[in-house]
Amino acid sequence: MPQGYNMRVIALYLPQFHTFPENDKWWGEGYTEWTAVKQARPLFPGHMQPRVPKDGLYYDLSDETAQAFCRQAELAGKYGIYGFCFYHYYFTGKKLMERPMEILLAHKEIPLRYCICWANESWTRAWYDLKEEVLMPQEYGGQPEWEEHFRYLLPFFRDERYIKIENRPLLHIYRTFEIGCLAEMLGFFRRRAKEEGFDGIYVVGGKTAGEQESRSSLTDASYYFEPGYTLKHDMGAFGTLCYQTGTAVRHLYNRVFHKEILERRIPIDRIYRPIVARNYKENEFPGILARWDNTPRRAYKGLVYTGASPEKFRAALEAVARKTAGRKNDLVYINAWNEWGEGAMLEPDEAEGYAYLEAVRSVTEKIR
Repeated sequence: MPQGYNMRVIALYLPQFHTFPENDKWWGEGYTEWTAVKQARPLFPGHMQPRVPKDGLYYDLSDETAQAFCRQAELAGKYGIYGFCFYHYYFTGKKLMERPMEILLAHKEIPLRYCICWANESWTRAWYDLKEEVLMPQEYGGQPEWEEHFRYLLPFFRDERYIKIENRPLLHIYRTFEIGCLAEMLGFFRRRAKEEGFDGIYVVGGKTAGEQESRSSLTDASYYFEPGYTLKHDMGAFGTLCYQTGTAVRHLYNRVFHKEILERRIPIDRIYRPIVARNYKENEFPGILARWDNTPRRAYKGLVYTGASPEKFRAALEAVARKTAGRKNDLVYINAWNEWGEGAMLEPDEAEGYAYLEAVRSVTEKIR
């Protein structure tokens, strides 16, 4: 590995750890991500649920003192996380879960690098398999709406902590393929960014479980959202067949015998193998997951990647680092810092402590 190479780890970040009116209406009074996490139950022998954050720190991201961010910034710095990528929920002027990021912006003393991922999906009751029930539709409007959105983002872009590439703020868009006016909208954003003193915007589109973007020339790069991309597009015929067959059999068993055994499970090695074997283009940023168990949200309809361990994660992360060594832009995305409801978190819990953060540090220290 070339001397002086330093992989920059970006951890995806969920802000849903506070109450807000829409969640109260849709999911029940006082609902936060912690609600689902605390209600989780084990579904098979050895299933570690519920997950409990280390020292019982069920933090509130609407706390104006920003104590959670102070602690997270300390952990990120200590364990080799370059920065966070905040999910940003914006619906033609309507914002959801915006307060945590606004609180971080106000506390410029917190040494935490960050950037934004516009999670541009309509909100539905997908957690309960009711995807047709739309809670908040996603629309894109025209120049007046784009100007309003840009002006909201501008104070974040101007923050010295905001991650930039060659004086261009790093902006992710989760599903570019859903934006019919993508060329016009990004052209507008880039022009406005230059008018505000930047050299444009560095736009990174997501490679997700959904449809793949055919207009790649409109963005500057892409990032792999894992495990969704590999599960849907790159697990191989045999792996896909095993997964679908096992799921179908367990689903049938539940229906016939009126049981609730976990229907979907996949050895995590079947996800790691394609991730580390893939050849990434210069403008393709790898993604990786530490662990995954979304049964807190979906119960027996959830998905667990079995056999996950800090050791396997460390080996996969190091393999990805070696494959992308020496590149001009050396970002690697981890899903996620705090997706507790999906069991995809680097944050320490009572069961495994700091082991996943230690795995990140062991790799980033080795390659510096």
